[in-house]
Amino acid sequence: MKRTREKIDPSDLELKDTVVSISRVTKVVKGGKNLSFSALVVVGDGHGVVGFGVGKAKEVPSAIKKAIEAAKKHLIRTPMAGSSIPHPVLGRFGAGSVLLKPAPDGTGIIAGGAVRAVVESAGIHNVLTKSLGSANPHNVVRATFAGLEMLRDPAVVARLRGKDVDEMMGTGARS
Repeated sequence: MKRTREKIDPSDLELKDTVVSISRVTKVVKGGKNLSFSALVVVGDGHGVVGFGVGKAKEVPSAIKKAIEAAKKHLIRTPMAGSSIPHPVLGRFGAGSVLLKPAPDGTGIIAGGAVRAVVESAGIHNVLTKSLGSANPHNVVRATFAGLEMLRDPAVVARLRGKDVDEMMGTGARS
C-alpha cells in the first residue's frame, strides 16, 4: 500500500534551518580534481513539520541555500502526543537505524547530532533516541525521517479500529 504524502506549503510556515553537516567533495576529471561542497540541512517549524535537503555548490553558502530550498520541497508532518511522540518506532535507511521512544515531560531530547537536529526542528521536546549502525549523517537523518513517517496518530488508529482513544491506549475505565 503506497501512502500519498500530504503536500505542505512552506510559504505559510515559519521554518528554521539547521545545518547538520558540510563536507568537501571532489570529482576527479581529466584536468585534475573539481572541488565542491555538499551541505545537509534540516528545516522545521517547531510544531510538527520538518524536512531535509542536500545541496552541492562551489561555495559553502550557496550549497546551504540549495539544501534549504530542497528541504522546503520535502516537508512531512509528524504526529505528536503532547511534547513527545505517540509510540516507539524504529526507522531504517541503508545501514543506519534510529530508535525513537516517547518520554515523559521533563526528560528533554536524548539524542546525538544528526537525530537531535531533526527532532528539535520537528518540535519534539521529550524523546529518547538511539542511533544504531551507520554514523553517516546522511543515512542517520534519512533513517530518522523514515521513523517519523512511520508514526501514526492515536486518534486515526483508534478510528480505524472502531474504538475510542482512551480504550485503545489502555487508560479507559475497566469493569
